[in-house]
Amino acid sequence: MNINLTAKIKYVGVNDKTLDLFESQYKIPNGVSYNSYIIEDEKVALMDTVDKRAVSEWIKNIETILKDKKADYLIISHLEPDHSAGIELIAEKYPNMKIVLSQKAQVMLPQFVSKNLSDRCMIVKEGEILDLGHHKLQFIMAPMVHWPEVMFTYEQTEKVLFSADGFGKFGALDVEEDWDCEARRYYFNIVGKYGAQVQAVLKKAAVLQIQMICPLHGPILKENLGYYIDRYNIWSSYKPEEKGILVAYNSIHGNTAKAVEKLVEMLKEQHVEKVVISDLARADMSEVVEDAFRYDRLIIAAPTYDAGLFPTTEEFLNHLQHKNYQNRTIGIIENGSWAPMAAKCVQNKLKDMKNITICEPIVTIKTSMNEETIEKMQELAKMMANY
Repeated sequence: MNINLTAKIKYVGVNDKTLDLFESQYKIPNGVSYNSYIIEDEKVALMDTVDKRAVSEWIKNIETILKDKKADYLIISHLEPDHSAGIELIAEKYPNMKIVLSQKAQVMLPQFVSKNLSDRCMIVKEGEILDLGHHKLQFIMAPMVHWPEVMFTYEQTEKVLFSADGFGKFGALDVEEDWDCEARRYYFNIVGKYGAQVQAVLKKAAVLQIQMICPLHGPILKENLGYYIDRYNIWSSYKPEEKGILVAYNSIHGNTAKAVEKLVEMLKEQHVEKVVISDLARADMSEVVEDAFRYDRLIIAAPTYDAGLFPTTEEFLNHLQHKNYQNRTIGIIENGSWAPMAAKCVQNKLKDMKNITICEPIVTIKTSMNEETIEKMQELAKMMANY
């Protein structure tokens, strides 16, 4: 797949629609792209390699562009296997090519290649510039976005930011779909834990005149760049993106589901415009996590199970905790036939999360709703609507 981004910057990445689970856990119904780029100048720079599933096609793309030319530099932004599987092969193809990478990446490189390439490594530091002729590559360290060796590269002449996994998205490049949804799901499930580190690199990028963003997954961003950068600023600062309530629930025999249906009616009566409902046993967990970060409020309706939490309720809360969920208001409904424990377990999970407000009252249902619990639910709906 060859695309001319500019006269001298070419796309040589590969679409993959054969992979069902990204990182063996995230469903990708529209596939994913492994992005790689070539900058043609007095010196030729190849920006990253691809996944092992795509190496053969990637090499053909490079040969189509370069023909008899040689690559002088391979810039390594990120060593995760979906971006580094072609390092040895391309190093063998171009024996005089230098491998340009961060200090940390140089230390980690032997974990991802079998050959000793240390004599070909060119370690670069923050702000250092590599002159290709007309094009100048400025290196920006981006540790823990989302691995420790990551660096961004800014091409000064055409003002292009090569952003590693930053600004990435699920979905192959020949699929038309909303950027926000799949970029948000990608961000919170892949990068979301490292908001502080993303904020740090956004501050570095703020002084650059960026006209194009080239990530390692997803589309090249050329227009409305302020919008995409603003999304990343919101996401990485853990601020809600929209006003709305996610109701995430489990229901063993249907009684908690009925309570959720009733609660949603009450919320709409309170003029809550956006209510999203997710059955945790059936929903794509990565999408529920995405929605939890998207909206400013969350209601968890949880049955007691083995004196604790139902497994997918616990899994959901574990995901939120792992991804640094914070700055939200949460309502709790628990259900239990003889010894309700779910609310206590949910609160125990929430106590380690930052700036979480638990909305009163906490509603306890014993098997099925009655007049008292319906009244409590009405109170909870009113309180959640007013936050």
